[in-house]
Amino acid sequence: MTVVCVPDSNARGLLGALPDEVEVIVWNGEGEKPERLAETVFWVPQVEDSTNLAEKFAAMPKLEVTQLTSAGVEDILEHVPDGVTLCSARGVHGPAVAELVLAVVLATLRRLPHFGEAQRQGRWDPMEADDLRDKRVLIIGAGDLGEQTARRLRSFDAVPVLVAHTARDGIHATSELPSLLPGADVVVLTVPLTPDTTGLVDAEFLSRMPDGALLVNVARGKVVDTSALLAELTTGRLRAALDVMEPEPLPADHPLWNAPNLIITPHAAGSIAQSGPRAFALVNAQVRRYVAGEDLVNVVKAAA
Repeated sequence: MTVVCVPDSNARGLLGALPDEVEVIVWNGEGEKPERLAETVFWVPQVEDSTNLAEKFAAMPKLEVTQLTSAGVEDILEHVPDGVTLCSARGVHGPAVAELVLAVVLATLRRLPHFGEAQRQGRWDPMEADDLRDKRVLIIGAGDLGEQTARRLRSFDAVPVLVAHTARDGIHATSELPSLLPGADVVVLTVPLTPDTTGLVDAEFLSRMPDGALLVNVARGKVVDTSALLAELTTGRLRAALDVMEPEPLPADHPLWNAPNLIITPHAAGSIAQSGPRAFALVNAQVRRYVAGEDLVNVVKAAA
């Protein structure tokens, strides 16, 4: 019998039917341990689970696969024991996050925050806006999310420019950013959080962006130096849209709340009704591959 552990009863329902030789147990990593937890070979943690990971892995000594329901792996990667394969949910949330990128870019260019405030105040206040046609959009992070974002931008006749750590066909290297940033109308951050990307967007980075440019962060809050960004927003030189920020949740008295030229969404880019069913459709397929002895997809760290 193949024992699969999921974090809650809702996840069990979303997982759906599995082969008869699969037994599914529920454990959120806390409280009483279910029977056969020690027999678990396939584990689906809670989203962005980063607490007491050593103890959780120790409770499943036969574990062979950890399957995430998120694309980000930084919370768990360094804790995965040798002998355990780690898989991400790459491709599941990219479309939803890319849609939010498009939404906040269009909202900013078409001055929707201005018109929304005028509506609340009962003011008829026309203002000239802008569109996406021919806009140069620098997308830093050329994985699934970056590609999904670029595809949507092209449909609006924008010009996406993809950037990755290492250059490859059609994609620039991050070492080229000093020369790329001055020509960018919009900069979109879709990179994973790594030592190289932590603090990537600092005062120098922002200073290279042209006046009026828009920064969109759907990566991780620590990619951006919050103080440096606040300084640019306060002067009115740059605009921004942040779905992630540092710290999170953002305290009620944080100056970002009142910063001009800023749209804030509370880490909600992937929070759509379809995200759970789509993520667990992937989990179901991965369990079936595991049982059949087939190669898993989205492998981030192979068993050593």
